[in-house]
Amino acid sequence: MTRYHQPGAVLTDHRFSVPLDHTDPDGARLELFGREFVAPGRAGDDLPWLVYLEGGPGFGARRLWGRQAWLGRALKEYRVLLLDQRGTGASSPRNRQSLAALGSPAAQADHLALFRADSIVRDCETVRRRITGGAPWSVLGQSFGGFCATTYLGTAPEGLREVFITGGLPSLHHHVDDVYRAAYPRVQRKVEAHYARYPMDLDRARRITAHLAEHRTVLPGGYVLTPEAFQSLGILLGGSDGSHRLHYLLEDAFIRAGDRFELSDAFQESVLAVLSFAGHPLYALLHEACYGGHGGRPTAWGAERVRAEFPRFDARAALDGDAPLLFTGETIHPWHFETDPTLRPLREAAELLAHRADWPALFDPARLAANEVPVAAVVYHDDMYVDTAHSLDTARAVRGLRTWVTDEYEHDGLRTGPAVLDRLIGLVRGDI
Repeated sequence: MTRYHQPGAVLTDHRFSVPLDHTDPDGARLELFGREFVAPGRAGDDLPWLVYLEGGPGFGARRLWGRQAWLGRALKEYRVLLLDQRGTGASSPRNRQSLAALGSPAAQADHLALFRADSIVRDCETVRRRITGGAPWSVLGQSFGGFCATTYLGTAPEGLREVFITGGLPSLHHHVDDVYRAAYPRVQRKVEAHYARYPMDLDRARRITAHLAEHRTVLPGGYVLTPEAFQSLGILLGGSDGSHRLHYLLEDAFIRAGDRFELSDAFQESVLAVLSFAGHPLYALLHEACYGGHGGRPTAWGAERVRAEFPRFDARAALDGDAPLLFTGETIHPWHFETDPTLRPLREAAELLAHRADWPALFDPARLAANEVPVAAVVYHDDMYVDTAHSLDTARAVRGLRTWVTDEYEHDGLRTGPAVLDRLIGLVRGDI
């Protein structure tokens, strides 16, 4: 372990060994990474632990420093562990390079099937027993981290002292098709709100899309920017500053090159920074698998299939008429594994995962209905990424869960400061 200091915090880096497959504890193993934060002067105190589970899937825990965002509030009473979930960050990362060693696409797919929320929860239990001496700990789950926390409540509630969920109450019963049928109208509302704020972007988006339809555009590193890939910049619109970021990205897209206009290098680099999966390939590989296990049906590229039910999202059809170009949101499509060079070698494994039908259920409705762990969740009104109605259905299904429904924040409310976590702590403790 390595201990060091930042302004307002003492940090310790931890490494943990866990089984790749928790049903085979003597088999292959993974190394997990976690970063501990504690307030200065309290490093030797017997403080309760709070483990943070990042959104995703596929993202390592955010690299916070000092008392940034929600961390300052947490350090008032907790020892905090920012845990990189398996396959992410510094926890045995999985990408085209590391997965190539497994050989066949079938072997890769079988391996990746062990990287869902059920395995993440078992990892957490292994880590908890090691660092708390067996005492239960608190969990803070952001977005997909909230999905994991919900799985945790139904799998190992004995390990939980209290749970805080931010923008991450999952549907317990809906198939992936239902998730996206609810999602596309929400995304359309976000896009329409963006154009109402920045009407000049209507023309800019159409002009860029028309250029991409006529000219094959390859970004630095080999990413092919198609009209559909350009549309996926709409993923920005679910964040508190996303509309503004999208606007500033679009406003200087073109540069004059002699007697013609081209997409500028600066624009291409900015787009690549948003769209590339190089740093989080598991997001693309396992995003729909988060919803696997409902009814024994494969996910089968649900976002792609359901998109056909919403023809206004057809970029090329929009260009043929005068309809606005609709950006898309948190959706993964087969073409992602063609346009992104870091995903192309994993295309066959992705197909196998998409057509897998034997996913185990991630949630236990009966145990959730009998829950005794104090739980509080913030549900963001009209959250672009997680359906509000689905979240509230789940909130009603978890015994004792207290909700805070608000339109003060977007999906990233936890990251804007201490207020969200402070309110959830108050709800769990009965102070509110």
